[in-house]
Amino acid sequence: MFAVTLAGASSAAARDSAACGSGTYASAGHGYAGFQSEDRGHGIRATLAALGENAVKQGHVAAWVGVGGRRQGPNGADEWLQVGLASFPGSPRNLYYEVKRPDSDIAFKLLEETIGSSELRRVAVLELSGRANWWRVWVNGRPASRPIHLPGSTARWRPIATAEAWDGGSGVCNRFAFRFERVEVAAAAGGSWTSFRSGARFQDKGYRLSLLDTATSFVAESATGRS
Repeated sequence: MFAVTLAGASSAAARDSAACGSGTYASAGHGYAGFQSEDRGHGIRATLAALGENAVKQGHVAAWVGVGGRRQGPNGADEWLQVGLASFPGSPRNLYYEVKRPDSDIAFKLLEETIGSSELRRVAVLELSGRANWWRVWVNGRPASRPIHLPGSTARWRPIATAEAWDGGSGVCNRFAFRFERVEVAAAAGGSWTSFRSGARFQDKGYRLSLLDTATSFVAESATGRS
């Protein structure tokens, strides 16, 4: 997700990218390190922090929590909602959310610029109580978006908490290190938060995961170390 794809990297770049991002979950220059919930849910929340400065040559790196994905909407349409931290070449670390509806393009919304290393943000996406298929983004316990309609989404998805790198089609290896703390899943619209239980582990080549407290707190980072 953060779903931008760009084909056509050279063979030399493809060989370089084999050191990072290749694996079960990598595609179109993306690589992942994180978890998907064992349970379907109505939302997910976590406290995010960057550990040191990310090294982004081209493309981006990100750490996010969210729901949905490619071909996860009605009739196999792309549909998702995510919120998290992102870094791009030559720009400060941002707090953002991103939404993809079946009938519209991806929308990237900047919430905050220049998030420092080790600064904490408690972020969430949550389905609204009494309004099936309507969601909202939250930051530090406050609404950060208007209600967002995601058709056919209620009780459909297993939430995700993951770090991600995208090489911008160049084959470069971008580096990152992010901490996820107190990851929780909403068992009901509007809340009923429960501890995250991992059902799938994403760990493409070149990235590593270190559990701090089962899968409710973890570090996702490049295997080459922190910047």
